[in-house]
Amino acid sequence: MTLRFATLIVLLASLSACGSTTPTATNPAPLPELPTLTIVPENTARERVWDGVVEAVNQATLSAQTAGRVLELPFDVDDYVPAGAVVVRFTDVEQQSANRQAQAQLRAAEAAAREAESEYTRIQSIYERKLVAKAQMDQAIARRDSARAALEAARAGVRSASEQVDYTVIRAPFTGIVTARHVQVGESVRPGQQLISGLSLGQLRLAVEVPQSDIAAIRDRKQASVLLGADGARRIAATSVTVFPYADPNTHSFKIRIELPEEETGLHPGMTVKVAFDVGASERLLLPRSALVQRGEISAVYVLGEQQLSLRQLRLGHTFGDRVEVLAGLSGGETIVTDPLAAAAALVSRRADHE
Repeated sequence: MTLRFATLIVLLASLSACGSTTPTATNPAPLPELPTLTIVPENTARERVWDGVVEAVNQATLSAQTAGRVLELPFDVDDYVPAGAVVVRFTDVEQQSANRQAQAQLRAAEAAAREAESEYTRIQSIYERKLVAKAQMDQAIARRDSARAALEAARAGVRSASEQVDYTVIRAPFTGIVTARHVQVGESVRPGQQLISGLSLGQLRLAVEVPQSDIAAIRDRKQASVLLGADGARRIAATSVTVFPYADPNTHSFKIRIELPEEETGLHPGMTVKVAFDVGASERLLLPRSALVQRGEISAVYVLGEQQLSLRQLRLGHTFGDRVEVLAGLSGGETIVTDPLAAAAALVSRRADHE
């Protein structure tokens, strides 16, 4: 591409040099066959563009669910953390002691339940033979039910004590990076205290503030694209567009959340990007970007008409893939040369024939 534009510049310079010579021929030589395209208005989506901020879908701050002293913090800020990796570890002396006590209480409750069941079975057998009073039978039933309830309570106590032991080890809920550490090794923590924050780079979304005057059209169509690159040539279509049902009372703007595909986009949380929303339809003049001649900040195209070839300056708008919108400098029905290098060479050849 660099060689192509270098050659084009040389040809343009040749055109300028040839232009100072008075032609000797009265009729210009015919132009060679050139690749051309007749530009006609196309019905395309009308877009409005606003800035959006990239956010991570999965971001979390992990808090302590039990008391203890911090023993390990294996990861620092900006470190990559795989899902399930230990990010904080506490001392567990008290939790292990409580767990052993709960296990002992469970064994005692199991023994008491077995004894109560055995007593109930024995009394029931005697009661059926009318050898004991009903009051004794009722007492046996009550002792059995009480022992069963105590056993369930002991089992719940073991589960709770076991969970407290598990709470002394904090694991990453998803793969991502650490964004903040709120404690240091050796610190004592209490339940509810923040420990570590992180976010995942795997799935991203955008938050965009849009004025209320455009929200109805956006809500009807719910189509948006992220514009990447200096000229917005690369587009990423949103997988989902969610319009919040209320406006900010201070700015009177609506927040829109845009979900992005789970692929490598080159975006990172905190970045600002341009987002184009479909707000209707309009006619545009679009031409291939490959047909453009760039000279500094000036864009131009070769226009062909009645065996006349001229280089015309354009004012360009949005980019749509490999095509670009023409705002001024070209009208519908005009024909352009799609190969600017061939067009420049044809002009150089024609000027040379006149000398």
